[in-house]
Amino acid sequence: MTLNSQAQQSGVHPRPVVGRLPKYAAGKPPVEIPGLESFKLSSNENPLGPVPAVLELLHGTLEVHRYPDTTCTSLRNALATFLDVPADDVVTGAGSLGALNQILAAFAGANEDGTPDEVVYAWRSFEAYPICVGLAGARSIQVPVRSDGTHNLPAMAAAVTENTKVVLLCTPNNPTGPVLRTAETEEFIRSVRSDVVIVIDEAYQEFVRAEDAVDGIAMYRKYPNVVVLRTFSKAHGLAGLRVGYSVSQPEATAYLRAAATPFAVSGIAEQAAVASLENYGQVVERVQSLVDERDRVTRGLKALGWDIPDAQGNFVWLNLGSDTPEFAALADSHALSVRAFGHEGVRVSIGEVEANTRFLQICASYTKAPHPS
Repeated sequence: MTLNSQAQQSGVHPRPVVGRLPKYAAGKPPVEIPGLESFKLSSNENPLGPVPAVLELLHGTLEVHRYPDTTCTSLRNALATFLDVPADDVVTGAGSLGALNQILAAFAGANEDGTPDEVVYAWRSFEAYPICVGLAGARSIQVPVRSDGTHNLPAMAAAVTENTKVVLLCTPNNPTGPVLRTAETEEFIRSVRSDVVIVIDEAYQEFVRAEDAVDGIAMYRKYPNVVVLRTFSKAHGLAGLRVGYSVSQPEATAYLRAAATPFAVSGIAEQAAVASLENYGQVVERVQSLVDERDRVTRGLKALGWDIPDAQGNFVWLNLGSDTPEFAALADSHALSVRAFGHEGVRVSIGEVEANTRFLQICASYTKAPHPS
């Protein structure tokens, strides 16, 4: 039964867009197989969890009966020092997704005459984008990624019209993996009207090792219409606490603060994020261990003849096309959950060493691997 048919039966009437939205599919848990330890590689979670100082904080006494600081002053001050930016340029949100919703609420939606603004982004990219854009009242303009999983920036620039209010750039791109490069990104920014908000979504920034990868903070310093998204969910291992933020120049930040959801970041989440920043050296060590595993996995896949995009996040992309459901079922039968995207491909998170090794073993036995053309 669809949402629209449910509404007709119950008498409630949602906004028409709600019935047209794709449904967000969270990473499913692994199937329990007797004799095998199960591993979840479907949600891009950090299997190592937060640093010890954060765990100690969470086990302590916290004032959960008090409302949090709605502007997250302590965290914004810590980020100001960490990033060398003004604290007033930071706006926190419930994960980078919450921060993105605040951007869309401020800059893109339905106009007074009912016509929708347009939001341009690559596709496939983060699957929440069309949901967030649709709920904001705006129209999604999806520009296909290239065969190697990279953004087609010239095509995205050509897709910008007088109705475009926001462009979303995901780097590394989730789920395909490649990053945007500095020169091509600057060329794109300069080619787009200066009143278009360009969002650089860097949820996986800490995992990037490409030398010429774009740095969102450097772009924000140079271009007033650039807004950077980052999160504590991935590298810092705080996915369950929901804390992220945007960084933008004052002319944009004033509107983002007005659109921010009050009390979106809990006091617990704020304290945990500050503690993680204070122990960032340990975060870097954990991230590097995952990068080392990612590189082991990608080397293993290439040695097996698999053709995969450049992996710069904490995941790899298998461009399996119509064989996607078959491979996901095979992984299930080996107590591994992976993230299947229809008949497009499979994203596999970098997890525990044993999980990664088992994934490579599955790939070695699979006879339909994508090969270079």
